[in-house]
Amino acid sequence: MTKIQTTVAILLTLMLTACGGGEKNAEAANPAFDPDRWVGAWVESWNTYDLDQVDRLFLRDDRVSYFSSEKEGAIRGMEAVREHHRDFGFVPGGKQQPNRLWVEDLRASAFDGAAVVTGFWFFQRPDGSVQRGPVTFVYVARGEEYRLAHLHFANYPDGDSEEGESR
Repeated sequence: MTKIQTTVAILLTLMLTACGGGEKNAEAANPAFDPDRWVGAWVESWNTYDLDQVDRLFLRDDRVSYFSSEKEGAIRGMEAVREHHRDFGFVPGGKQQPNRLWVEDLRASAFDGAAVVTGFWFFQRPDGSVQRGPVTFVYVARGEEYRLAHLHFANYPDGDSEEGESR
């Protein structure tokens, strides 16, 4: 098991424990998980730089964590996640901006009260250059919605890997 897989497995176990993880709890807090809906909402927030969506999409407490492809170390807690988005230029209500982000090859696994989604992200700048890499989204159910509990981004060096290729 790689370091990333071990980290995701540990985080998922902790999150399932926090959600209750049992069958009784799963019936109350495990609506059908639609990765296109939930990841799509996150992509839209990035393409509009809407800071208000950060509170709508993430757990709003200190358990949320985020590994950025742009910053070393872990981003921990909701205020740090908000600040990370502000540093990228996110503003309340969003704004028009020339960058475009998208994800491909989404693979989702739903668990009792949680879901893990993997895929490949792409970020195109106005000059046409594209940054890309693998991404992992970890969601926990909150009533009829899912909230992001953890995100992990990595970068592929230019020309290092074809999209969708396993490593």
